[in-house]
Amino acid sequence: MSLNLNDKKAVVAEVSAKVATAQTIVVAEYRGIQVGHLTQLRANARAQGVYMRVLKNTLARRAVEGTAFESLASEMTGPLIYAISDDAVAAAKVVNDFAKSNDKLVVKAGNYAGKSLDKAGVVALASIPSREVLLAQVVGMMQAPVSAFARALAAVAAKKEAEAA
Repeated sequence: MSLNLNDKKAVVAEVSAKVATAQTIVVAEYRGIQVGHLTQLRANARAQGVYMRVLKNTLARRAVEGTAFESLASEMTGPLIYAISDDAVAAAKVVNDFAKSNDKLVVKAGNYAGKSLDKAGVVALASIPSREVLLAQVVGMMQAPVSAFARALAAVAAKKEAEAA
């Protein structure tokens, strides 16, 4: 169904608002995917906080015009699904994880913080742990010396106690 001019303006405004706050955009070709699988992909994206939409490429080009993601416009050809996320790795992770289980979804390109990414770049971005995992790793590294010191004190106390007895 064709959109009238007002509907097109509304779509461009909606996508532009998402792009304005985004850190990452991933573009994938979805040719030949069954509707049920696309629904599953969208549900996974929603759960991860990723805005995912099938758009007319001309409308998507207008939405990214004048932003850090403008270099992605050259990749916008064919039937594409756009994944836009405020989290640096969420969009790449959702699309890449789904592409592993469904060979009809082909990652075409991406853009992270204004830097264009090819398919290998999107896969590399998807392999980075999430923010929560990275924070947990940092906290674990900060706690390691303290817990080692506490274990050493406990061992010394146990040794003194054993010698006194």
